[in-house]
Amino acid sequence: MPSLLEALERKYGAKGEVNPTIDDMPVAIFVPKRSPRLSVPTLLVLNDCEIDCAGDARSLADKCADVVELDLAHNKLTEWGEIFAILEHTPRVRFLNLSFNRLSAQIQAAQALCPRWDSLSHLILNSTYLSWASVRELLKALPALEELHLSLNEYTYINFSGKEVNEKDKCEDCSRLNVEVSEPVHDQLKKLHFSGNPISSWREISKLGYAFPNLETLLVNDCPITSLAPDPCEKCCDSNGNKKSHDAFPRLRFLNLNNTELSTWEEVDRLARFPALKSLRAQGWPLWERCDSTEHERRLLLVARLPYVRTLNGGGAVPAEERDAAERAFIRHYMDKPEADRPDRYWELVQVHGKLDPLVSVDLRPEKRVQITFTCGATSEVRTVDVYRTVSDLKTRLERLAGFPASKMRLFYVDQELRDTELFPGPEEMKIPTKQLYSYNIRSGDEIIIESKLQHSISVNSTA
Repeated sequence: MPSLLEALERKYGAKGEVNPTIDDMPVAIFVPKRSPRLSVPTLLVLNDCEIDCAGDARSLADKCADVVELDLAHNKLTEWGEIFAILEHTPRVRFLNLSFNRLSAQIQAAQALCPRWDSLSHLILNSTYLSWASVRELLKALPALEELHLSLNEYTYINFSGKEVNEKDKCEDCSRLNVEVSEPVHDQLKKLHFSGNPISSWREISKLGYAFPNLETLLVNDCPITSLAPDPCEKCCDSNGNKKSHDAFPRLRFLNLNNTELSTWEEVDRLARFPALKSLRAQGWPLWERCDSTEHERRLLLVARLPYVRTLNGGGAVPAEERDAAERAFIRHYMDKPEADRPDRYWELVQVHGKLDPLVSVDLRPEKRVQITFTCGATSEVRTVDVYRTVSDLKTRLERLAGFPASKMRLFYVDQELRDTELFPGPEEMKIPTKQLYSYNIRSGDEIIIESKLQHSISVNSTA
């Protein structure tokens, strides 16, 4: 398998680092010192190259001196010694993606701390199966780290203690590890991706907040979180010290909870207590599958319950008009329910908007079935018709009465209320086959005249 240096030379040429000499130029013409194709870019992407090591140190340092972003996802890197060798020879790198390299080997403390990588601010370690002990040592070596990705690593618990996990400390039911975070692990980290890890306990997730006290963005979508309640499950034997769901996240502004297992409105009420939360993703919950309401109605209930959240499930900020409408709809939603079923938010909003009158229920839908007189020549017949049928379907059903096929049929609608007035423009031909009958504002007592396409005119008097 190739080294990073060999993969680099295959893509950019073996002499990409050498600047050709220019001697005794007779005229002052600018000539690029190296071909763009032979220049290593500042954003270097070498995915799926089967790289398993760094390569010659001096050559690598010469080629990668200006690299700022390095993407080595989907390679064969397994040893942290090689990763640190790459970092040593790419001193300006701020972004490093090592996703989908099997990096489960333990990082030694001395290996990580000497030297420190002060420039690296973004580190992607998705699906690397990095142990918690290695995460801890790595964070010590990255003082400037602001964004960390640890998604899809099959973590079932969180452990920053640096100690080996004793199976006796894990709950059989919720897999929570009875080892708390005693002190912050990293003060600079602001954004953490933790998606797709099989952790169901919010108390376990809260350890991330205590480890990273300045965390502003957290993505735990596709984690099977069943509740945001901080209390341990019934089989966990310790007390949580009366901590709240939001205690671990005093600065959290963005939270992605898509495709979790949250199933009650109480979870939404807990989210409303996060002191800095401004943006929330809350799609794909079992709660929405059980709600007997439209997507629009669910959004109104969510907006009303989350007074400080500005953006909900992406898009722009919630307009003031929508929030006002949502809060009033929320009051009306719960005003007819027993007091015991009304959430605290209901009483808060009543203090703001007062007790509202229920909306008058006005059904503006057309009558579903009406009685129509069908006239074909000298024959008339009254039939009950479904107004949601199309003109084409109606013609098919009138073939026996008319005596000729639907393809040869013309229909004319006569509004009986206008027929004898000066405003009556004459029968309206029903030309569009896919048009539904209600769109003609058809009512009981109206008339439809059936004509053959062989006839070219129709007289209003023929309906008498």
